[in-house]
Amino acid sequence: MVRRLLLLVILPVLPAVAAAQDLRAFVGARIEPVDGPAIADGVLLVRGGRIAAVGARTSLSVPADAAVVDCSGRTILPGLVCSHSHIGAVAGADGSGPIQPEVRALDSINPRDPGIQKAQAGGITTANIMPGSGHLLSGQTVYAKLRDARTVEGLLIKNADGSIAGGIKMANGTNPQRDPPFAGTRGKAAALMRAQLHRAREYQRKVAAANGDPDKLPERSLGMEALVEALEGKRIVHHHTHRSDDILTVLRLREEFGFRVVLHHVSEGGLVAPEIAAAKVPCSVIVIDSPGGKLEASRLSLDTGAVLDRAGVLVGFHTDDGITDSRLFLRSPALAIRAGMDRQKALEAVTIANAKMLDLQDRIGTLTAGKDADFVVLSGDPFSVHTRVLQTWVEGEKVFDLDDPNDRLMAMGGYGASDDQAMSMCCYGIQGGQ
Repeated sequence: MVRRLLLLVILPVLPAVAAAQDLRAFVGARIEPVDGPAIADGVLLVRGGRIAAVGARTSLSVPADAAVVDCSGRTILPGLVCSHSHIGAVAGADGSGPIQPEVRALDSINPRDPGIQKAQAGGITTANIMPGSGHLLSGQTVYAKLRDARTVEGLLIKNADGSIAGGIKMANGTNPQRDPPFAGTRGKAAALMRAQLHRAREYQRKVAAANGDPDKLPERSLGMEALVEALEGKRIVHHHTHRSDDILTVLRLREEFGFRVVLHHVSEGGLVAPEIAAAKVPCSVIVIDSPGGKLEASRLSLDTGAVLDRAGVLVGFHTDDGITDSRLFLRSPALAIRAGMDRQKALEAVTIANAKMLDLQDRIGTLTAGKDADFVVLSGDPFSVHTRVLQTWVEGEKVFDLDDPNDRLMAMGGYGASDDQAMSMCCYGIQGGQ
């Protein structure tokens, strides 16, 4: 307790910024824009929720009307992107069947769940909030901006056509194996999924043949509509898979049906790295630094990210919160670097690589003029164990400040700081899971 109090005393306090000031200039920090070299003494200009400019203080002048924030001695990164999270007390499909594409994570997310505030405390500004892996298909995911929102609508990211941005969650391996009507073996699991995708293809064909004629359209199916979106590449399949043989099963399904897929967890991804690279499929990797867990994850290794990256695979990291704590997300790339991953690629793995896996690379993931003003102010190097997240900003609005006692409690407190946080876990009879 004394050590914690001392830490709070010595942590420098960043100056407050008047909310009414439209233009803000964050000056003096080491800025790591990700899409270019680090800037030792940088300037980040933010206006109207967007990044206006980024550059060195020697070459980028600060407008006279800007509210200046002195960030000397700090580091500024793009807002972190978690490609696989279960914050928000999310729960998807139930026990009535193994494949439920009509279920929407949207309809179960609680924006007041403290897990969202804890993710902000870890510097996460965007998350792929997903139902769990206890089903072959447990529902549609939500790509969420971690704004301070009163309703789930306040968290949503919208596509250009106004639809809600999100993917669809599938799984194989041991998690979805149960008594009928669920699959009891890996072979049966793949057979059930193939049959459902064939039905979706037929539904897609009938809709196309009807050409808008209501008398020729098939009876509407919300589940088939979601699967057709996956078949047409509009909704990315986020696929939980651990063992190398399970990974290859997913790649076969992708080859047969042509959907876009991100492989999640990939505990044995290093064993089939050439096959993953040849398929040009990204991997969202979980980093766990302690033994235990399920047998199919027994070959989980800290060097998976490095091995996949060297093979040419686009690599991201995720929290799978509550499997790992969102507040400690930067430990994942740090441990990957220790296991041999290139530092720049590790930084990309929690920013632009994950943004690409969510089709959001044009909006987030780098500190680039025109992109959303999502960024994190750190006390030091992002991969040092001594570094703390000082502030988190989403679209130009501060959503976390370590100097705020309530925010500090979320950042540093234990279970009692957020004892109403709900964590969904398929492995314990509910939904979710690694």
